[in-house]
Amino acid sequence: MGKLSTKDLKKLLDCIKKDGRVVIPPTPGFDSGVHLLDDNYVVVSTDPCLGVPEKWFGYLLIHYAASDVALFGAKPEFCTINLLGPPSSKPQTFQNIMKLACSAADELRLAIVTGHTGTYESVKAPVGICTAYGTVEKNMLVTPAGAKAGDCIFCIKPAALETIVNFALTSKDLASKLFGRKRTEELADLVQMQSCVNEALLLAGTGGVHAMHDATEGGLVAALNEMAEVAGVGFEIKFENIPFSKEALKLQQHFKLSDTQLLSMSSTGTFLASVREEAKTKIEKILRQRNIAFSVLGQFTADTKRLMLKRGVKTLFPRVARDPYGRILSGKV
Repeated sequence: MGKLSTKDLKKLLDCIKKDGRVVIPPTPGFDSGVHLLDDNYVVVSTDPCLGVPEKWFGYLLIHYAASDVALFGAKPEFCTINLLGPPSSKPQTFQNIMKLACSAADELRLAIVTGHTGTYESVKAPVGICTAYGTVEKNMLVTPAGAKAGDCIFCIKPAALETIVNFALTSKDLASKLFGRKRTEELADLVQMQSCVNEALLLAGTGGVHAMHDATEGGLVAALNEMAEVAGVGFEIKFENIPFSKEALKLQQHFKLSDTQLLSMSSTGTFLASVREEAKTKIEKILRQRNIAFSVLGQFTADTKRLMLKRGVKTLFPRVARDPYGRILSGKV
């Protein structure tokens, strides 16, 4: 389960021909592509949605793709939707998902242009695919490759967010034992935090952000390494500055996870931003005014080493993510 390795992904993309209209083609570490349209750039992203409760399926289907577009500094404007299911799927299931998707799209002023719905023997559970589009002026485009030495590394919203919320949704009994029943109910209502559309557009609009990247599969390990790799920089962060909630630390203890696994926890809705040093104070003020949780982890560096300081000791930051998401949601220690 999960993405292909960078090596295998590069092989997969080798057959794609270069096109002068495409500014950013399919590239490892980039969750969106960009092409020219007149004097603007069009940012395009596509994402699947599966294995989530029907109550939230339509919302997440829209926001997964829309978030990736927003992280490039573009406001999501249009989308397409595919809904697939097994032959036993009831029309009402598709209708329920679509109503929720339409509601989420309306909130973002995102127009649904076209799509496809069908049932197939090879599909065992509902699958949705959304492709979202947005335009951005050329000088306002933000990409994961924009990080520069000296930039501050902001983490927006708590790390391991997705893992904790979905654990509370799908493993209520165990979550209640670990977190308490009231807290488990509170966490289960935070699914909407798995979108970063509004926060990403807010930061992009300040002009003080060089790069952004979400912390989905592979969590902070994947996101930080991908940003450093495509930008040709290193970084130094402080472990104690990482915004892990007490619930994340309880999961680490219960499932006997290493620090690498903790850092690798899937966290859709959480994202990293590479912020110009001179814009740091301004952006901190904006985030506080909007009550958006954040933490400054450290800085990107000209030295390409990737370092983490924990309790005063410097170590190499893990290069390979070991995301325990599946194991945690299965409840198996």
